[in-house]
Amino acid sequence: MDFYLAAIIQAMCFGPLVIGLFLSMKIFNIPDITTDGSYTLGAVIMAVGLSNGYPVMVTFFLAMAGGALAGSCTALIHTRLRIHALLAGILMMTALYSVNLVLLGRSNVPLLGYVDLFKTFSVFAGADYNTLAILLIILMVLLATMSYLLRSDFGIAMRATGDSELMIRAQGVNTSRMKGYGLAIANALVAASGALMAQFQGFADINMGIGIVISGLGAVIIGDTVINFLKISAVSIMLICVLFGVIVFQLILATALGVGVDANLLKLTTSLLVLFIVALPRVGSALQLSKRS
Repeated sequence: MDFYLAAIIQAMCFGPLVIGLFLSMKIFNIPDITTDGSYTLGAVIMAVGLSNGYPVMVTFFLAMAGGALAGSCTALIHTRLRIHALLAGILMMTALYSVNLVLLGRSNVPLLGYVDLFKTFSVFAGADYNTLAILLIILMVLLATMSYLLRSDFGIAMRATGDSELMIRAQGVNTSRMKGYGLAIANALVAASGALMAQFQGFADINMGIGIVISGLGAVIIGDTVINFLKISAVSIMLICVLFGVIVFQLILATALGVGVDANLLKLTTSLLVLFIVALPRVGSALQLSKRS
């Protein structure tokens, strides 16, 4: 039971990450690979702050600010230098590896013994249940904030930028600025996820963000499948479906490990699972077309 509880807690730590990926990939249609670097950046800033005695909440918001800055840089490379968004993200991700290594000072920094976010606030006596409760509160606040933001005039302009950039530009909206805001918000959320994960697992590692976009993408695809199947149009319900997707995705991985899959093959298992999730709707559509013909 503790094994699956840990998987749910890990999924909730990934909550801001998948909402950030949903914002960049589904709303702006930008495959933002900056995620790999900004996730680690959030963990690194959190580790450096805690190890130097900074207040927990101040450090947490500094981690989000670092992610926002990384996303803004990607947006500037894409919009100002006219470089493809995918390449801009790869360039920023590569640069962030060196930035993270310089900030961290070494490849791994343990956080055991420091007063983190989960020790600062006490809801339950049990450590795991206390962590779960705090993460639930954070996700509820995040859902309410993002739902309000995406329903506001500003959020509608961001969504319209992704749906029809030419149309919204004709209405006088600066689409380059909207992309900058969107990628900044998305990577701030990704960095927040990295900061939460570093506190939960008790260390920050320079390689912890490698391949994280694949896990996040798998969760977003599960949520998007539910959205399309139920024909959901409400923004708040969409965000809930995305969070549901990350919990399902992590529970599937936990089940795979529980039945004896080698932990060294976890990345391979994750890739195959995402491939299966992506290919399944296409295979289903192809089978339906073959039956009709």
